[in-house]
Amino acid sequence: MRVVPRWVLLTSGCAPVLLIGGWTGAALFEGPGYDPVSQTISVLGAYGAPGFWVMSAAFLALGACHLLTAWGLRAAATAGRVALAGGGLAALGVVALPAPSSGGSLHHGAVAVVGFTLLAVWPVLAANGGPAAPWALRLMPSITVTALMAVGGAWFLIEMHRQGDVGIAERVVTGVQSLWPLVVAASCLRHAGNRVRRASGRP
Repeated sequence: MRVVPRWVLLTSGCAPVLLIGGWTGAALFEGPGYDPVSQTISVLGAYGAPGFWVMSAAFLALGACHLLTAWGLRAAATAGRVALAGGGLAALGVVALPAPSSGGSLHHGAVAVVGFTLLAVWPVLAANGGPAAPWALRLMPSITVTALMAVGGAWFLIEMHRQGDVGIAERVVTGVQSLWPLVVAASCLRHAGNRVRRASGRP
């Protein structure tokens, strides 16, 4: 199992902080007219929105974090690292192709769907080894997380169709997606530490 550098904890740990901080800060600029329960994050990052620059900066930093984390997570399978990096590029693409101030955008929607899909499947693609692998890279936890993200995506689509709590669904799903790389990084580093202690005969 290849060693994961400790700085991956920083890049992966910053991802959820940046995402949540971004949508929180951008919503403050929007004021009371913005409803985080029923409106999406894309509204905050729409071109011309009061909090556009806050949400855009958050997406740029989030994408950079995912790219760096994918590079450093050497213990994960290559396919999973590529998918995570693709999710990071999608975050950059969302900034390059922001939603319009009114109506929808096919290009923005396509990039968002690709990013969600890549970040949903990367856990199962990153699975690398059996019981001897770090917990977060074992097959069953990876399948479970990917399945939960798929369920979250279905929930989001249902809320979109019924014009319900779209904002809540999106924030839950994207929050989990931004947090999982940190779980994987921590699991890999803990696993490596346990191996060192066993090799040195320490409890």
